[in-house]
Amino acid sequence: MAVLDDEEAVRKALKRLLRSAGFGVETFASGAEFLDSIKTRRPDCLVLDLHMPHLGGFEVQARLAQAGDKIPIVAITGYDAPETRERVLNAGAAAYLRKPVDDLTLLEAIAAAVAQEPQQPPSAGV
Repeated sequence: MAVLDDEEAVRKALKRLLRSAGFGVETFASGAEFLDSIKTRRPDCLVLDLHMPHLGGFEVQARLAQAGDKIPIVAITGYDAPETRERVLNAGAAAYLRKPVDDLTLLEAIAAAVAQEPQQPPSAGV
């Protein structure tokens, strides 16, 4: 399980929640840091903040798609808009949730995302 969010407080809270639910969790503060990590280790699911400086969630999602990597994505955002929801879901995200994220809703979205996606080997080209 991976959490990618530029806000440290959000990363810590999500890590605590996911660990309490039995997940092994790695957190990342930037898109570049996450993309570098998947060269050697692929998470079962990615909780992805959409709005981050530099390499944002939309671009991370696009790079994964370009590389053919189908890591299940649960997108989270504090800037909800219908066009954002449509864009991220049309690009293949398993779920779209607004911050603050309800704990149970997030855990259910992760379980559903992991259940629907076949596992694939790590990407070499991201």
